[in-house]
Amino acid sequence: MIDRSAPRGVLPAPEPRGVQSAPAALPVQPRTGRLLVLATVFVCAACGLVYELELLALGSYLIGDSVTQASVVLSVMVFAMGVGSLLAKRLRGRPALGFAAIEAALALLGGFSAMALYASFAWLGESRTVLVGFAFAIGVLIGAEIPLLMVLIQRIRRQDAGGAVADLFAADYVGALVGGLAFPFLLLPMLGQLNGVMLTGTVNAVAGGGLVLWLFRRDLSPRCRWLLIATNAAVLVALGCATLLADDFERVARRAVYGGEVRVAVRTEVQELVLTGPATGSPRSLDLYLDGRLRVSGYDEYRYHEALVHPAMTGAHTRVLVLGGGDGLAAREVLRYPDVASVTVVELDPGVVRLARTDPMLSALNGRAFEDPRLGVVTQDAFRWLRGSAARDRFDVIVSDLPDPGITPSTKLYSQEFYGLAARALNPGGRIAVHAGALTTRARTYWTVDTTLRAAGLRTTPYSTGGRLSGFAAGPDRTLGGTGAPPQDWGFVLASRERTPELRVDRDTPALRAVSTRALQDAARDAARTRIDGLPPSTLPYPRYS
Repeated sequence: MIDRSAPRGVLPAPEPRGVQSAPAALPVQPRTGRLLVLATVFVCAACGLVYELELLALGSYLIGDSVTQASVVLSVMVFAMGVGSLLAKRLRGRPALGFAAIEAALALLGGFSAMALYASFAWLGESRTVLVGFAFAIGVLIGAEIPLLMVLIQRIRRQDAGGAVADLFAADYVGALVGGLAFPFLLLPMLGQLNGVMLTGTVNAVAGGGLVLWLFRRDLSPRCRWLLIATNAAVLVALGCATLLADDFERVARRAVYGGEVRVAVRTEVQELVLTGPATGSPRSLDLYLDGRLRVSGYDEYRYHEALVHPAMTGAHTRVLVLGGGDGLAAREVLRYPDVASVTVVELDPGVVRLARTDPMLSALNGRAFEDPRLGVVTQDAFRWLRGSAARDRFDVIVSDLPDPGITPSTKLYSQEFYGLAARALNPGGRIAVHAGALTTRARTYWTVDTTLRAAGLRTTPYSTGGRLSGFAAGPDRTLGGTGAPPQDWGFVLASRERTPELRVDRDTPALRAVSTRALQDAARDAARTRIDGLPPSTLPYPRYS
């Protein structure tokens, strides 16, 4: 018999073997039922993309190297979606029941994915395997949705396969757009990763279960109907309980990661800031973590900042630019010089500066640098600021106190283009001091920084605190993300446009605890023995850091 509902000139799509061929008995008109299915596609697509973005964000935060994590998560999920589409063929005989079961499982897995990743990181110290597992499982479930929805929408009103696919994909892509925008601009800032993704799971369960239990309820036996009701209720109760306990879980997990003295934990628009240590006493007991990585240890930070700043301050230093350094510690060393007229700190995250100003322990550690009238703060990306200011502002000294070059968001700040802009901002005879990562454990990265500075027209003098600088010795890796170097193994490069800068500290340099001219020169000789020649410079189109 010819299907009269098919458009003129278009043959109806053949019904797959085993699929229910009778039209669905709906409580609403077919047109309304179709709209409800498309609305569910829209909601499920939005939820699916939120799960995907949450895995990407948390993977980058916990593991580091956002490019690698994005590649792994996206490729695994796309592959898994293909697997899910194939597996969905087995459910086409009971599409309504199959779709409801998939949405309940997806809501549970997606809703608990952030908590599971954070728990594995906190207590097991490793989350990459869990990340890949959740990416695969969620991808399989997402991939099974569209084939089953295709069967359901065809049971409402038969149409040509091309039209049905176009309608479903249109709703799917628009839903993905909404989910993709809602995650960074609504869910993450308002609810955080844990609560945001659990709310998404709740919406997912309500949308999927509600569609089947109401619109396609006559396709279900009483036993299946009650089983779905119980399953969805259990999912919603589990997500609700987890939401209520999320704050307690986060506190316990944070203590497992950072120790028992977590005093401040703030999530800014840029990163998570965590301060550990007592609220009173010696600032040397303070530790500052940025996105899970130890950035400042009050015990030995002076070794790093003295070695970074003071060799660059030999010579003219009336105007000084600090790139990064929102903690105020590099600025503290610069402000020791009474003949410094102005210090400009360019920091991306205003939360770091706010914490450095207001926290009594951190402000004591930085010598209350932000209260000095000579210091000014610019809240902006350093690359963008240099592009806009290099034509008009000139400095005697530039201190690049930026995160390790192996962290992907920092890669552009270690590029030839970035150093070219920095060189343009130097006065004649000016010097640039660059934190270049670890020499002993990541020598290739370190010497790539040196090569990149030279490619930008600068003459360089490399040195490292892993050499003979007083008090420096290799220590345990205290970087939580596993991508950084032991804190005592800091590498630096001093650079200038006109001539190779000499490593020394002036005799009238304010009292130092860690550096001397002889120790610096010994450190430079030790570093030179590890040189790796022939490395290409890192540029924006060809980043060379791993």
